[in-house]
Amino acid sequence: MTTTPAAWAAADPYATALQAGRGPLFLRRADGWLLPLDVERWCAHADPVDLDVLNRCEGTVLDVGCGPGRLVAALAARGRRALGIDVSETAVQHAVRLGGQALRRSVFDSLPGEGRWGTVLLMDGNVGIGGDPRALLDRVAGLLSPGGLLIAETAPVDIDERAEVQVVDVIHNCGPDGGFPWARLGTPALLRYARRAGWRAVGQWTAGGRCFVALRSRSASSSAEAPKSTAVISSQRARKPSGDSPVPRR
Repeated sequence: MTTTPAAWAAADPYATALQAGRGPLFLRRADGWLLPLDVERWCAHADPVDLDVLNRCEGTVLDVGCGPGRLVAALAARGRRALGIDVSETAVQHAVRLGGQALRRSVFDSLPGEGRWGTVLLMDGNVGIGGDPRALLDRVAGLLSPGGLLIAETAPVDIDERAEVQVVDVIHNCGPDGGFPWARLGTPALLRYARRAGWRAVGQWTAGGRCFVALRSRSASSSAEAPKSTAVISSQRARKPSGDSPVPRR
């Protein structure tokens, strides 16, 4: 998030839900509309839909908004080099306990391995981070290696919405005082932003009621291929990064 990453990190209901492994938890717009957050799935092991996404990943993987870490843990179990980032300290601690590598960082902060990641993941609606899809796409392009792959999960409806939101527990009527900018994008909207930003769409699919898009960075050659259908398994297990030491090592 560009200006208010602490708003999410300070959301006590979010930390409480992750610690318990369950909701109810919601994003609430200023007009009171609520979007339920799937805390139970986030805190569980990677499911078959997640694993299919991981099979498509290439090279080193950066999971932006990794939450409690089910994806980086699954990648680590496969011997893949992967790093999760999240602005929530509770989420980062959970990811590390699961066996993944994670740092407390916003995607707009300085990050390890900039320009060298093979794949960036924006799962669980994280294409909405910062509330400015074009800014997020530009930032991700700077994180990827030339021709790198972005896999984003989109909303299962045709929507292009930006709003100020809060993370709230409506049962206990608690949440942070301030909000933060967020966006909800369906596949058509993400593809429009991607084309304008020079990305190349190389795949889109739906599984388990969830929608995904695969994009090549604008530095890709005209012969860029679709994402791999099976994972490339590294023979070397990722080492825990120290400070800003990048996971990607060439």
